Amino acid sequence: MGMTETTKKGERLARRIARAGVCSRREAERLITDGRIMVNGRIVDTPACNVTADDEVLLDGEPLPLPEPVRLWRYHKPAGLVVTNRDEKGRPTIFDRLPPELGRVVTVGRLDLNSEGLLLLTNDGRLARELELPSRGWTRRYRVRAYGRVNPKALEKLKEGVTVDGVHYGAIDARIDRIQGANTWMTFALREGRNREIRRICEHLGLKVNRLLRISYGPFQLGDLKRGAVEEIPRKVLKEQLGRLLEHIENG
Repeated sequence: MGMTETTKKGERLARRIARAGVCSRREAERLITDGRIMVNGRIVDTPACNVTADDEVLLDGEPLPLPEPVRLWRYHKPAGLVVTNRDEKGRPTIFDRLPPELGRVVTVGRLDLNSEGLLLLTNDGRLARELELPSRGWTRRYRVRAYGRVNPKALEKLKEGVTVDGVHYGAIDARIDRIQGANTWMTFALREGRNREIRRICEHLGLKVNRLLRISYGPFQLGDLKRGAVEEIPRKVLKEQLGRLLEHIENG
């Protein structure tokens, strides 16, 4: 029997299942369509329904675990790892290296294979999507080492945005930190990180990036976190930095 109360307040059923830590939201939708979920004694066969805290949700006849509180971790991603659950080329992924006691987590954005530094992890997919939005206005900062010399005026012009191979990139605050032999160390700050954006812009400027390290994502800093280490962001800090967003996600 399908459930027709699709407009009542609460949260989507698949999200409730995912927040219980059972599986991802996509996998939860499959559980529903497979007829394995009951709400208030009725089998639900469509993900298009909402539930509240007062509804009884059963998976294979057993109550769901209580929803986990939203959690967020800082992770110092090493170079050489792919940010994906499964890599079609068989390369090692960050999930191969994360401690198993972390449980099911998703990343806030990505870092490419050869990039390193701060990567935020969370147990809540909705929070991850919210923190990725350019409208949040969070700045991502990177330390960049590139082979070659660059004209400071060319970096200054990046504040106006730049188009490379038909792709327009928004404003970037870039500065030279120091010159070390044939390499130039720079700091890049941007609000919307596209795939390989910094590398492509550097190539456009005649530079070849040989190290790319993210040092901050919004208010969260890499600091002295060691390569490969994971550290949970305290609940108090989450409340300070996320405020109403945290309340909204946890209360549906």
